[in-house]
Amino acid sequence: MKVIRVLINGCNGKMGQEVAKKARILEGIEVFGGVDIKDSGDNFFPVYVNLEDIKGEMPDVIIDFSIPVSSFKILEFAKNNKIPIVVATTGFTNEELSKIKEYGKEIPVFQSYNMSYSVFVMNKIVAELAQKLEGTDIEIVETHHRRKVDSPSGTALMLAGSINEALNNKMTYEYNRHSKREKRSNNEIGIHSIRGGTESGKHTVLFFGEDESFEITHNVTSRAVFAEGALKAAKFLINKDNGFYNMNDLV
Repeated sequence: MKVIRVLINGCNGKMGQEVAKKARILEGIEVFGGVDIKDSGDNFFPVYVNLEDIKGEMPDVIIDFSIPVSSFKILEFAKNNKIPIVVATTGFTNEELSKIKEYGKEIPVFQSYNMSYSVFVMNKIVAELAQKLEGTDIEIVETHHRRKVDSPSGTALMLAGSINEALNNKMTYEYNRHSKREKRSNNEIGIHSIRGGTESGKHTVLFFGEDESFEITHNVTSRAVFAEGALKAAKFLINKDNGFYNMNDLV
């Protein structure tokens, strides 16, 4: 079995450490090294502060759990060295996502707001429910740890996007009713963010009808779920043609 050598961008972050930990125990995976703004000295693999220091033999695939500005630096490195890359960073604008897709013309790129298989299943289910429960009021609530920077979460936006597409893109998103001072519209998806503690990630989609409601929730209790999903995506991307891939392709 060929061992897949993985370079982790954002290796000192919570998710980067989870990927390294999971890769260490999985057969057929080896951590080639990591990239971060500094070397903590606690890693079992070499850490590169400058991408220019990575010379000679290159990794087979890159996993990016960082911030958008760092993602584009590693995307450029991946393109220049023809290395497949899994982009698991969140917080991109629509314009930035379009730029990421452009990289898929030159290298294999896998991007997902959430690396959990179960979230992907939930995404499919809520889209079907939106059609079956058409006319209900739809709200999305997402909860994450206090250190999460972007809001709402990429997963919440993904869920909203799938629901909106299932309803012929007629819905609008409402993020803040504090200053709106008017009743809820029929074609509205409310999206709400809660930040606190060490919550890894919880997403609930609620459907409110007349005299009844229906909700579906996905709750993550360990970041290891996302690390495992990212490594599955990395294995999937090896030997793929240039292109832009996501969870639909992986499943």
